[in-house]
Amino acid sequence: MASWQFRVMWAVLAGRLRRQTAVRLHEDLAVTRRSMEKLGARARLPAGCRAESATIGSLAAEWVIPAEAADGRAILYLHGGAYCLGSARSHRFLGGYVARAAQRRVLLPDYRLSPEHPFPAAVDDTVAAYRWLLATGYKPENLTIMGDSAGGGLALAALVALRDAGERLPGTAVCLSPWADLAGTGDSMTGKRQADALLSPELLARYARWYADGRDLTHPLISPLYASLAGLPRLLIQVGENEILLDDATRLAARARTDGVDVTLEVWPDMVHVWHALAALIPEGRQAIGRIGEFIS
Repeated sequence: MASWQFRVMWAVLAGRLRRQTAVRLHEDLAVTRRSMEKLGARARLPAGCRAESATIGSLAAEWVIPAEAADGRAILYLHGGAYCLGSARSHRFLGGYVARAAQRRVLLPDYRLSPEHPFPAAVDDTVAAYRWLLATGYKPENLTIMGDSAGGGLALAALVALRDAGERLPGTAVCLSPWADLAGTGDSMTGKRQADALLSPELLARYARWYADGRDLTHPLISPLYASLAGLPRLLIQVGENEILLDDATRLAARARTDGVDVTLEVWPDMVHVWHALAALIPEGRQAIGRIGEFIS
């Protein structure tokens, strides 16, 4: 059973979040972007972490650095936001929780967003960020690529692109509530619709069209569920029981196992999409992030 903290919080927030999700289907994208940035700006970095700006070629980025960061080890964190929302700033706090749990520096790149910059811009930017880390002296085995929601799908797409380019891959990868099937074919898209106050199939379909920009939604670098995952590093997937992307995660884990990947799937009872972002409020968020730290370390 979910903690009393989660149950109380969700009783207060669920209705409001459902209304916001319905509004966003017709809302101007610029308004939605501003709302996400304001929300992220309100969340403070956890104690003991600091942020520093960075530049990766033409990309802005941020480092989040915990007080006891292990030398020569880092995490490339790809923010969520359906490929059209979010930034390093909006997800800085979440990167901070991961940095503290894993005792590693976390790099959050501001990869280009759709619809202004559709596929493959985000994949190209992620590949560039990974290569930048290698060029600055990090060894592949000491790196982790991870992301939440669209960032989780992007992490896998970038890994597939890097593998196909003959690059040495990082030691581990982590996906939080990954959006891995932009075609939206999972049964949970409808089966979990009433339980999910944060996402809707219609909203995701809109964002998927923007990102794919006329391309096949089952393209393996758009929807890594349809890619061969052979040769990818040890992988942790965490997903909430009550989100429409549940089947994206479970099918992704099954595909990874079939392709010979060492994969750990965690389905968290009663949890919602990227509940990790609520770590300051609920024990489940802190526990899930603690598991990430253990997995990476």
